Amino acid sequence: MAINTKKVLLGGLAAGVVLNVIDFVTNTYILAAQMKAAADAFKPGLSDRMMTGSAITSYIVMDFVLGVLLVWTYAAIRPRFGPGVRTAIYAAVLFWILGAIFNSGYLHMGMMSSGLWLSFAFIELVNFLLAGWVGAWLYTEEPTPA
Repeated sequence: MAINTKKVLLGGLAAGVVLNVIDFVTNTYILAAQMKAAADAFKPGLSDRMMTGSAITSYIVMDFVLGVLLVWTYAAIRPRFGPGVRTAIYAAVLFWILGAIFNSGYLHMGMMSSGLWLSFAFIELVNFLLAGWVGAWLYTEEPTPA
């Protein structure tokens, strides 16, 4: 059965909204002071460069791309694992693990403490689980011709 591209885009954009909202709240309120201190300790002025218009635009676009890829992954594994929350969790955990691996470089470079990295990792797990659930809820297969 073919992947329903329209529903992948719809679910992916919705998942991207979830990713963006949680990232905004996290980076503006929850962990803002810790991240600013860590970034500026790593390289003075880095936190200001991370908050320029072009940087923020790239974060927003990246979250929408991740949302679409998350729902595409859900749609791709859905025939094997079945529709629903369990399959959405599988896709979300895959994305979380990959994100944790890629973002571990910040920890290893000394750009952030292990506590800050773990805080981000936990929030991103919740973020991907919610985004995956929303995207999966909106995704449906094309009806099979009789």
